[in-house]
Amino acid sequence: MQNTIKNNKAFINTLLVIAVPVIIQNAISIGLNMIDTVMVSSLGENAISAVGLANRIYFIFTTICFGIYSGASIFVAQYWGAKDTESIKKVFGIDLIIGSVLAIVFSVTVFLFREQLLRIFINEADVIHLGGKYLKIIAISYFFTAVSFAFSFNCRAIHKLNMPTAISAVALCVNTFLNWVLISGNLGFEAMGVEGAAIATLIARVVEFVALIYFIYRDKGHPLAGTFAELTSWDFSMLKKVMSTSVPVILSETAWSVGTSVYFIAYGFMGSYAIAVVQIAFTISDFFMTLFFGIGNASAVMIGNEIGKNDVDTAMDYSKKFVKLTLVLSIVLSFLLFISRNAIIRFFNLEPETSMYLSKTLAIYSLYFTPKMFTYMFICGILRAGGDTRFCMFLDMVTIWLMGVPLSFFSVLVLHLPIHLVIAVVFSEEIIKMIIILKRYKSRKWLNNLIMD
Repeated sequence: MQNTIKNNKAFINTLLVIAVPVIIQNAISIGLNMIDTVMVSSLGENAISAVGLANRIYFIFTTICFGIYSGASIFVAQYWGAKDTESIKKVFGIDLIIGSVLAIVFSVTVFLFREQLLRIFINEADVIHLGGKYLKIIAISYFFTAVSFAFSFNCRAIHKLNMPTAISAVALCVNTFLNWVLISGNLGFEAMGVEGAAIATLIARVVEFVALIYFIYRDKGHPLAGTFAELTSWDFSMLKKVMSTSVPVILSETAWSVGTSVYFIAYGFMGSYAIAVVQIAFTISDFFMTLFFGIGNASAVMIGNEIGKNDVDTAMDYSKKFVKLTLVLSIVLSFLLFISRNAIIRFFNLEPETSMYLSKTLAIYSLYFTPKMFTYMFICGILRAGGDTRFCMFLDMVTIWLMGVPLSFFSVLVLHLPIHLVIAVVFSEEIIKMIIILKRYKSRKWLNNLIMD
């Protein structure tokens, strides 16, 4: 009995140490997006749609980065459990190189072909023009985002989160203040609209980038503060081992982010109002999901640490605790989302009809909230911690591309459903995904120690 209480206390303490800073970080990041959206909404629904579509491209970029860093952090977490800091720096070096190259490719492509990319989603000239102005500036921020994200993400795997969290808070304040100054024109500055929002975000990303590097390298004992030689001392065998696990994660995240962005092409056939509704609904629901981003990260780190120690029984015990926690909290938050949705909508400057559709769409989100969080916990947390990345990749690809994407176009172009019912049909893939995941979890095939030779 005493051992059980002691183990539960240790579980909760470790969970809080890892999850709380991640929750705060994500709340800050999503809060930043929400503030951006609220401030941009003062410019009209075309501006919301323009920034929303421009941020879909950014969403694809950051999700691929998440795939790269998430796959590699499986090794970082297991190496941290094995107390091997030398290997941590090698894996982190791989992260930085791949992430930086990806950022440069995205920046150049988006800068040169920004309007062509926006036309994939919508044909409304005003929206494309505004989105192009936003992307021209925001594309410069991709490199700074990739490097900052690499440092922050790997800090989670080694339980060093306080400093990145504080820096994220400072970046939020900088972004919010500059939004106020530049979007509407305050303190004597000219009103710059969507371009002002982009400049504010770019400056905030640069501040975050500089601060992270400065404070991490000021701490000489920090596991990520490697020299150039240490970060590039990995050999082909290590690269192959890391990439064999990371590539399925990268492909999974890419397939998911591109697939969910293809949904926006279907929504674009309904007009800019539908894009505005979905963009705002995503931002609001993401804010309610911040708790699970933290818990999901904690599950990946804690279970990965135990697998790295070869303590499979504790890893399995932790996974069961995370499942129960997700179930209870998701039901509570889905109810809170449902009852608070209309109060939240009042912060946005929307037409009455758009507000009505947004309210109905958020009601659908609350209905599917528990299945979505359940699948997130397994795919981004529990299964991935055990290195079961190929299964997660195939599951994401099949459910999104063979179910979600066809259903989105069928609902819009054939059934001509309103936006909230289109969302309801598309989200049905989460139920199928949840059933398949449970079967995989019970098989225990996901438990793999990746750092054993």
